[in-house]
Amino acid sequence: MSSITIYHNPKCGTSRNTLALIRNTGEEPRVVLYLETPPGRAELLGLIAAMGLAVRDVLRKKGTPYEQLDLDNARWSDEDLVDFMLQHPILINRPIVVTPLGTRLCRPSEVVLDILPQPQRGAFTKEDGEPVVDATGRRVNTVAC
Repeated sequence: MSSITIYHNPKCGTSRNTLALIRNTGEEPRVVLYLETPPGRAELLGLIAAMGLAVRDVLRKKGTPYEQLDLDNARWSDEDLVDFMLQHPILINRPIVVTPLGTRLCRPSEVVLDILPQPQRGAFTKEDGEPVVDATGRRVNTVAC
């Protein structure tokens, strides 16, 4: 069994790119389709704690009932926000990846490179055409001067 887990939404390009980067190391991760099999309260709280993020930082806004539920309102406690994520798993931002080297919300997808135990095996280009890894398996620096 793989030591890598991805909380994945196959309809999300960032999630698909992250999964492909994991597979580019030769690993086949445990894929949790979190919209079909959402994490329980303890698991979700454990992921948030492991990422070192505030609960609000894990909320997804785009394509969710975030605005309808008025989740930007400061009246909602962390416990309330977790309740909303459990009721509406689409509110959980993705992809979340767990490896022996850490747990991260992989937005952008190349964040996963920081926690993968194995190196990239070859070139990788995102679905939108942006190169991420070169033919030697090294991260491409796309920062403009």
